[in-house]
Amino acid sequence: MTPLALNWTWPDTPIAIAIIIAVALICRWLIVRAIKYGTQAAIHRASMQRRHPESRAQRILAMATGADNERYEQRISTVASLLRNLTSIILGAVVVLTIMGVFEIPLAPVLTSAGVGGIALAFGAQSLVKDFLSGIFMIMEDQYGVGDLIDTGDVRGTVEEVGLRVTRVRDATGTVWYVRNGEILKLGNQSQGWSTAIIDVPVAYDEDAGKVMGILEEVAAAIDEDPAFEDVLLEKPTVAGVNAVTATTMSIRMMAKTAPNQHWGLQRVLLERSLTSLGKAGVRSPSPNLGVLPT
Repeated sequence: MTPLALNWTWPDTPIAIAIIIAVALICRWLIVRAIKYGTQAAIHRASMQRRHPESRAQRILAMATGADNERYEQRISTVASLLRNLTSIILGAVVVLTIMGVFEIPLAPVLTSAGVGGIALAFGAQSLVKDFLSGIFMIMEDQYGVGDLIDTGDVRGTVEEVGLRVTRVRDATGTVWYVRNGEILKLGNQSQGWSTAIIDVPVAYDEDAGKVMGILEEVAAAIDEDPAFEDVLLEKPTVAGVNAVTATTMSIRMMAKTAPNQHWGLQRVLLERSLTSLGKAGVRSPSPNLGVLPT
């Protein structure tokens, strides 16, 4: 068996190797700089999206999104580190193959094996690659994070863990769902920015709508001034007006903008206080047999 002879020419071979390494280092520096600027732009874009006008809402949302900003920056830094490491591995492999070409080492067997292996890996792991790419874009775009209430269409619950391949979600029954990032085609996030509390207050269909809405306006003003909801309400609740009328019922809709995921409790309080105030004012319930609303 004839041993492999390396083609070594002084000083051409060392110069060629030095040039290859220098070009690789320059390319890595440029790519790392591009990754750095890209992550900074993503963080700046997310920060601009979270800005709100000067109001009470700004103070409340600043408290709600402060942790989100820190969480998002940590995730962006993780993705940037992953991309830098991937860049180093790819450039390292290219440098090794190029130096092997300088030494005139046959590359055909290596490239053939790599090509066959790459094709097999592409067919066997295409869903895995899809999940990872979707996870990277999801983190870069800050679509959701730990603690957010999301709805993927098939699963609705609170995010407990975000990974590059799988997102772990716990629904209202306590069931834990593992959702592959590549399978999420559309997603609703109820925890970004703010939430909206919506209730429909039922009264008898022939009641005076103006009178009922006036009472509900007083309820909204009282809740807006309640210190218990100072860090929940972003603005005063509004009485939208008559939402629906049936043979026995007229529904008056109320809405209120709240901090993220804080609308559930406010909805219950709004409905309870509204029914109590209407009952005290003698407003009749939808059912003729019940008379006025209970106080």
